[in-house]
Amino acid sequence: PQPPVQPSPQEAGTEAEADAALPGQRKPAPDYRTEQFSFIEEPDEDSEDVIDWLKFTESRSERREEARRKGRNRMVALIVVAALVVVGGVGYLWSADMIPGLSGPDEKKTVAAGAQQRDMIVVHLHDTKKGGTSTALLVDNTTTKQGTTVLLPNSLAVAGDDGTTTTLGKSVEDDGRTGTREAIDTLLGTRITGTWRLDTPYLENLVELVGNIEVDTDTEVPAAKKGESPLVNKGEAQTLSGPMAVAYATYRAEGEPEAKQLTRFGEVMRATLRKISEDPKAATVTIETLLQVLDPSLPEKDLGASLAKLASRAKVGDYKTALLPVQADGTLTEADTRGVVKDILGGTVKAPEDGAPLRVAVRNATGNQKAAEAARVQLVNGGYAFVDSGKAGAEASSVVLYRSAEDKEKAVEVAKTLGLAADDVKKGEPAANADVSAVLGQDYKVQ
Repeated sequence: PQPPVQPSPQEAGTEAEADAALPGQRKPAPDYRTEQFSFIEEPDEDSEDVIDWLKFTESRSERREEARRKGRNRMVALIVVAALVVVGGVGYLWSADMIPGLSGPDEKKTVAAGAQQRDMIVVHLHDTKKGGTSTALLVDNTTTKQGTTVLLPNSLAVAGDDGTTTTLGKSVEDDGRTGTREAIDTLLGTRITGTWRLDTPYLENLVELVGNIEVDTDTEVPAAKKGESPLVNKGEAQTLSGPMAVAYATYRAEGEPEAKQLTRFGEVMRATLRKISEDPKAATVTIETLLQVLDPSLPEKDLGASLAKLASRAKVGDYKTALLPVQADGTLTEADTRGVVKDILGGTVKAPEDGAPLRVAVRNATGNQKAAEAARVQLVNGGYAFVDSGKAGAEASSVVLYRSAEDKEKAVEVAKTLGLAADDVKKGEPAANADVSAVLGQDYKVQ
């Protein structure tokens, strides 16, 4: 037999109380559990609602602070940008010499008189239908950031390959590209980097490639057949296609001077440059698309780079067209030489190439038409480059002018070659397109 189970003290106490309360009657104990009377106290700050509220208020404060910080940063950035714009603008005006009171004629004169860097190419437009050529120099002055088309009349007197005097138009036809380029360099004292032969079909294709051009036309170009509408109308901002551009560039009415047609050619060139890309690679692609056979002196890459630079000038208006005035006999006057050759072409700025012959400009003041030709033969046989400076009023004495002391001995040698005395050599200002100038007076003996 198992021993009786003894109640726990708690149960014994409960039963005793029940027995005492109800004598003679025993009632069951109520079913109470201790966990019903235990309370778990959770702090308010740890409750989920409170935590969510605190997180919300905290994140909102952080967002406000972040917005304030970003606002301050934007304000500082705007102030910095504004300051840079002001400083940059002042710097540009200062570099461009546009600030009143900080520049004067002396500074501008120094820039104009100083050595300037120029890149230039000569372009010959060949009219394959009607014949004839038009010549221009495309000049990019990288110092002054100016571009210019200098138009050269066909009547311009230049030296031929055999040393004889010929015209520019005849030189283009006979001597070709290299001979003409060297003749122009000798005459104008320039340094042309290359020759671009532009036949009219290629000019037509070029205008078509760039998407037509706009030109202020000064005349109406009639159609080939009577009764048909004109090829080109007269007026401002005329849109010209490729064929129209060629027709306008080569048009010369009956009785018109060559200068009129040359000016039209120059306007077509300027308008075409305005449509060419400023990017050298893109400009080169345009030239390559023409499928031209270019002169070795000016490959496609170099031509594209030159045209891109000129295009950047033409697009912003830093481009002009100038005509080289030529006398009836094809020579240049002193005033014209200085106005175009020196100022635009910089004929005397750069020293001649090593080994290049000394350029001697000769002006005939003897009254004898044969004197200039005699002097030309003497100088060419002596190894000099002859530059024809035309005629002048009769003068009794001859004079040979040199520019600087280092040129004096050269001028003395020129005088000896011409049969003049050493006393005829004087320091002065020779022609801008020559190293030494000789004015032949009546004392010059024609041999």
